[in-house]
Amino acid sequence: MNITSTLIIQMIVFLILVWFTMKFVWPPIAHALDERAAKVTEGLAAADKAKAELTAANKRVEEELAKARNDTAARLAEAERRAQGIIDEAKARATEEGNKIVEAARAEAELQAAKARDVLREQVAVLAVKGAEQILRREVDANVHAELLARLKTEL
Repeated sequence: MNITSTLIIQMIVFLILVWFTMKFVWPPIAHALDERAAKVTEGLAAADKAKAELTAANKRVEEELAKARNDTAARLAEAERRAQGIIDEAKARATEEGNKIVEAARAEAELQAAKARDVLREQVAVLAVKGAEQILRREVDANVHAELLARLKTEL
């Protein structure tokens, strides 16, 4: 065999192999590569979409946190205002109650003073009667001198 004929046969076999590869082997490989490229593209698009959704979710979370902080601050301010109102109301009630107690004590003191004055008047009247009895050295009739004693009480 001749080298030229061997080369021609090898070229024919090579061309058949190339044709067979292009016809039956290459299309499934190209199809698999195209599918793989499509999946990678879809994965990248999904990753971008997820990243955008994550950014939006983080933004919503920050907004909700800010809203919650504002609500908490408002509630704390309201609670402090209510507490101050309760304290002021309790102070007012305590002052009012203290004034009532002072007034009651004053009234009680005046009543006690009036009673003491009445007791003293009676004791002075008795002492005056005893003194007059000793001065006169005779018995004084209490029924006769009741008017005199009543005037004496009112003068004292």
